[in-house]
Amino acid sequence: MYSLQLERSFVPPQTDEKVREITVGKLLHEVARIYPNDIGLVEVDEEGELTRRWTYDRLLYESLSIASSLVTRFSPGERVTIWAPNIPEWLLMEYACAHVGLVLVTANPAYQVRELRYVLEQSGSVALFFVDEFRSNPMAAIAMEATSGLGDIREVVHLKSITAIKQIEYHSSILPNVDPADAAQIQYTSGTTGFPKGALLSHRGLVNNARFYAGRAKTHKSTIWANVMPMFHTTGCSMISLGCLQAGAKMLMVKQFNADVLACLMESESVTSLMAVPTMLMALLESLEKSPRDMSSVEMVTSGGAMVAPELVRRVKKNLGCDFETVFGQTETSPVVTQHHITDSIEDICNTIGQPLPQTGVSIRSLEENEVVPIGTVGEICTLGYGNMIAYHANEIATRETIDAEGWLHTGDLGEMDVRGYLKITGRVKDMIIRGGENYFPAEIENILLEHPSVAEAVVVGLPDAKWGEIIACFIRPADGQVFDSSVLRQHCREHLAPQKTPVKWCQVNAYPQTGSGKIQKYILREKYLSGEYEMQC
Repeated sequence: MYSLQLERSFVPPQTDEKVREITVGKLLHEVARIYPNDIGLVEVDEEGELTRRWTYDRLLYESLSIASSLVTRFSPGERVTIWAPNIPEWLLMEYACAHVGLVLVTANPAYQVRELRYVLEQSGSVALFFVDEFRSNPMAAIAMEATSGLGDIREVVHLKSITAIKQIEYHSSILPNVDPADAAQIQYTSGTTGFPKGALLSHRGLVNNARFYAGRAKTHKSTIWANVMPMFHTTGCSMISLGCLQAGAKMLMVKQFNADVLACLMESESVTSLMAVPTMLMALLESLEKSPRDMSSVEMVTSGGAMVAPELVRRVKKNLGCDFETVFGQTETSPVVTQHHITDSIEDICNTIGQPLPQTGVSIRSLEENEVVPIGTVGEICTLGYGNMIAYHANEIATRETIDAEGWLHTGDLGEMDVRGYLKITGRVKDMIIRGGENYFPAEIENILLEHPSVAEAVVVGLPDAKWGEIIACFIRPADGQVFDSSVLRQHCREHLAPQKTPVKWCQVNAYPQTGSGKIQKYILREKYLSGEYEMQC
């Protein structure tokens, strides 16, 4: 914990850790030299079976063999897209591209033709590496259709075929020099508010952010990490993969999230660490309630990517008997901005999103003047430092709208800061509800609703209204065995909130529209309501 006594909502970059000038490829070289025979990667299939294993030395050898082939076909700085679920070849390609200075473009395996073609075209990718299918999505057929007529695409390669490259002799002299400031990846934003943009992320940003995150999560040499987060997102391929790498830890790469399979895996493999979005944690807890398992090995659970409700934090700590930390960030910041410390109180864990990571400046700024606001005042969370993206790929206008002249990256998230530099998130700038000229923050209302035993998940949005401009509406997913009753929930809100913050429209849902990384897409809920797809109660 940083001992701060702030006078305004600004935490300058803390220097307790150094920013290393190292690339992803050089990092793998370094770790393989220190821990050559230690297991670094284990493949876990859909059924939870452990199949293939890699030592750190083998990860280095195979990724260099692939790199030796790639360097004969592609030039440094060119973009190649990987389109696959969590399989070891994904990580091997991540390392191989890093060795030769290729920019890895990530794509959600749930994409359809239009979405995949957009990513390929917008990124200017020269190759697509794909798999046949995942979760009944016919990816091979989609790949052929999406790449048809794209002039930049020179190769469309089945990802599993890279195993045939492993026998190529590696020669270090043929690999180009790669700088830590060079682009390593293009990660497309999750699209919770519309069309995705490609965040160009550097080796320096990804490597250091993963180390700071893993260090604060107390990742160590004996850590066994179950990676259920998608590799196409910074959480899976950077925070966890590069975090485990820098600790010399063992990572179990889980191909497909299934709460029952994960619970069994955590017991049988004595998993110590898990990062999961709230929806995954809810499913895991429900699985354990139905079929209890030994979770005594679990040391740390971290969560983020969406609001983490206090009740969920308490349940995880109680049922798994582990430490819990919340992270806050976004793709554009490589991705973590703030995180709890292991010594934080339950009150801080439940009610804040922690303090900034090392070397990360954070300020809360006014929406109108772009000035730092007083302590305890709601404004936009902005970041400064090594982790900020280089730019949005081929989108200068969006880049200028996001990174101001002083280098502050505007996250689009609303929050407030206390004198210790701990942040609270109150919602998105675009999600803020303006009713009758007053601002209302969905997270505050959602947290209150999640305290009610009948509620599993709650999502609050603003709906257009002729009189008020916007009104407050809530979409509720009831807890198992519970009955949705809007009058009961309305009374619960009135007991804890000002009357005007109580939702006036209510709707029961079985599931929410989500991005591939598990974030709820509020704008789709709003669109579906406006098109008449939801039946609301008043």
